[in-house]
Amino acid sequence: MMPAPPPTTDAPASTADPAVDLAAYGWDDDWAAAFAPFAADGLVPGRVVIEFNHLLRVCTAAGDVQAQHAGRLRHTAEGRHALAAVGDWVALLPRASERTATIEAILPRRSHFSRKVAGDLTEQQVVAANLDCVFLVMGLDGDYNPRRLERYLLLARESGATPHAVLSKADLVDDETLAARLDECRESAPGVEVYAVSARDGRGVDRVREALPPGLTGALLGSSGAGKSTIINHLLGAEVLATNEVRASDSRGRHTTRHRQLVALPWGGLLIDTPGMRELQLWTAPDATESSFEDIDALGESCHFTDCRHRNEPRCAVRAAVEAGTLDAQRLESFHKLQDEARSLQARQDVRERIVERAQNKTIARSLRQLYRTRDRQ
Repeated sequence: MMPAPPPTTDAPASTADPAVDLAAYGWDDDWAAAFAPFAADGLVPGRVVIEFNHLLRVCTAAGDVQAQHAGRLRHTAEGRHALAAVGDWVALLPRASERTATIEAILPRRSHFSRKVAGDLTEQQVVAANLDCVFLVMGLDGDYNPRRLERYLLLARESGATPHAVLSKADLVDDETLAARLDECRESAPGVEVYAVSARDGRGVDRVREALPPGLTGALLGSSGAGKSTIINHLLGAEVLATNEVRASDSRGRHTTRHRQLVALPWGGLLIDTPGMRELQLWTAPDATESSFEDIDALGESCHFTDCRHRNEPRCAVRAAVEAGTLDAQRLESFHKLQDEARSLQARQDVRERIVERAQNKTIARSLRQLYRTRDRQ
């Protein structure tokens, strides 16, 4: 029997939750093997289904529990990316009488979609974990932006999951406009499935369903108002997730989805809904741009200089393609922008690593001095 979708309210889980078949949430023999050492310690497995900042809701075989990280786990974590995110499988120490638990360990992730945290901090944030595919959702209204799709695609390829580009609200444009935008997005996302959907009339939603057979997990990613929650409601056949109208001026919505949330779909697939991202900063290596700009990389093989950056170098085949009209100038500009951002991130990461290393060396030196003083007094 399929479990009901995880609760969508902030209320505590019911104390009468029925038993849950974890296979319906993606549990398999490989996860069981990874969990075996924790089972020997009396811990139980669970999958994170909702994240409320430091409080998590975790689905276990006995039902949902509210969970927090063990203090040891928080203090030894090298950053927030090392703590549990929606989609993670965790080892829990449950307190059955209270319907709460402590997360003692996080099983190694098979994949994860990450970004740099908003603001000036150089730190990784895991948006969703253990994904089989990611759906990059972009509305065919004022939300439409192929350059933003390239940014999402760069991180999606790095996640280890299979990316899909989904143009939502297909009912808002005519057939000619729709065909042109599909072609444009296919140029921006070479090798990626690109299709249009309309949750209003059901067009194309089957493509999402086909990508998520029983036991597989996907995530809907995109800006606020792109229609992610509406797509999930259509797949569920009910208005389970809250939705809002978007602003007419820019087709952006308020953050209707406030928390990342994993939803069990009726046929056995799993889908993570995420709050709209107003800012998507890269968390990737500079050379990762090559996988998302294969057309530019292929053209670059004909450049005169093997290390050509496709900027001001002479006899550049990429800039020649722009001048000939066979490569969109905006696509090359996007390539440069993302590559520069990735290089800047790498430089900040290097600085941060040096600061951490110096701090660790000072701690070690201080401990050694204390040890020597103690030995000398003896």
